[in-house]
Amino acid sequence: MVERSSDDALTLILKAASDPTRRAILTLLAQHGPQTIGTIEQHFEISLNAISKHIKVLEGAGLVSRRTEWRQHYIELRTDPLSEIDHWFTELRSIWDQRLEALDRIFTEDAAK
Repeated sequence: MVERSSDDALTLILKAASDPTRRAILTLLAQHGPQTIGTIEQHFEISLNAISKHIKVLEGAGLVSRRTEWRQHYIELRTDPLSEIDHWFTELRSIWDQRLEALDRIFTEDAAK
C-alpha cells in the first residue's frame, strides 16, 4: 500500500497542472524565466483577469512565486513542488516493477518444469 503524507500537496499540484493554459504558463516560465503578468498575457488569447486567476491557482499549488517591483508583478517558476509528482511516479514504477518481477518468476518457474 502506498502511503502519502502530502496527498493534499500532490492533489493541488496535479489539479493546477491539469489545465492546458496553466501548463503553458509553466512551460513559458521554464523556457524564458520570470515574466511579468502582462508579458505572460501577451502569449495567450485570454484576458489579463483570466491570466491572473490561472496564476493564483499556480501560486496556491506552490508552482510559481510572485515578486513585486513597484507596480510590476513578476511570476517565477518553482520546480521544487514537481518533486512530489516525481516521487509519486517513482512509487508507481516500483509497484509495477514488483508485479513484473513476480510475473517473470512465474514464467521462469514454469519454463524450468
